[in-house]
Amino acid sequence: MNYRLIALDVDGTLLNDDHELTEQTIATIQDVYDQGSHIVLCTGRAPASTLPILQQLGLEGTMITHNGAATVHADERGLELVNEFSFTLQEIAPMLAYVRQEGIHFDVCTSFNMYIERIGEYEKKMYEKFLISPKLVTDVSELGLPIVKFTLFGQPEVLDRVEREWNELKLYGDLRMIRSGDLFIDVMSAKANKGNALKALAADLKVEPSEILAIGNYYNDLEMMEFAGLGIAVDNSPEGVKAAADAVTASNNDEGVHKALVKYCLSY
Repeated sequence: MNYRLIALDVDGTLLNDDHELTEQTIATIQDVYDQGSHIVLCTGRAPASTLPILQQLGLEGTMITHNGAATVHADERGLELVNEFSFTLQEIAPMLAYVRQEGIHFDVCTSFNMYIERIGEYEKKMYEKFLISPKLVTDVSELGLPIVKFTLFGQPEVLDRVEREWNELKLYGDLRMIRSGDLFIDVMSAKANKGNALKALAADLKVEPSEILAIGNYYNDLEMMEFAGLGIAVDNSPEGVKAAADAVTASNNDEGVHKALVKYCLSY
C-alpha cells in the first residue's frame, strides 16, 4: 500500500525513553519522505518543542500539536497557525480552583505559549526534558486569552483521583478531559483530538483515510489511529491501545517506528 501521509506520535513512540531519535529512524523517515509521503508529527507538545524534532528529521511541513488542538505549518519563514480549537479561561474556573486548593501543578497553553503560576525543581526538570520554556505569571485567569490546553502534572495516584472526582462532578463541563500519559491530564475543547486534526489536514491535502498510516502509544492517539487506514501501536503501549490498533510494532526503545515504516512503506 502506498501511504501518502504518515502520522507519528512523538513521545513514547518516535522518541525512545531518553527522548532521542536514532540515526536509523531518521534515515528511514527521510526515505519515506523521499518517496513522496507527507510526514506529520502528531503530539501533545506545543509547536516550539515539536519543531526541534521536525528539524532533526531534516523536514519541513505541518505539525499537529497540543493533542490536536493546534495545527501549525513550519518552514523557513517560521511557524504559521493553520487551525485551532480554543476555549476560555472562564470555562476552567472550577478546575483551576480545585488544583490550586490541592496543590497540583498545572499549566495553560495558547497555541504558541505556555503559562504557569509556580514551579519547583521537579516541574522544571520535566519542562526541560520536553524542551519547554513556560512563562511565569501571577494569575493565569487574568491573561484574557483563548487557550487550547489546560494540563495537570502529577504522580499517577494523584491524577487517578482527579480523574475519578472530575468525572463524578463533571467538573470539566462541555470540555474534554483525557489522560495523555501516566503523569498528565489534558483538558481541551470537545472538538480537539488528533483524529479530528488529522481528518482536517487530510482533506486539505486531498489524502484519503485509506492512504494514511498512523503510529502511536497512548490513549490520546486512538482517534488518530482509528481514522487512519492503518493504525499501529508500539509495543510499549497499554494493552487497551494495542487491542484497538490494526497492528503492533516494536517498542519505542527498539526502533518501532523504523521497523513499521520498513514493513509497510519501504521495499528494501
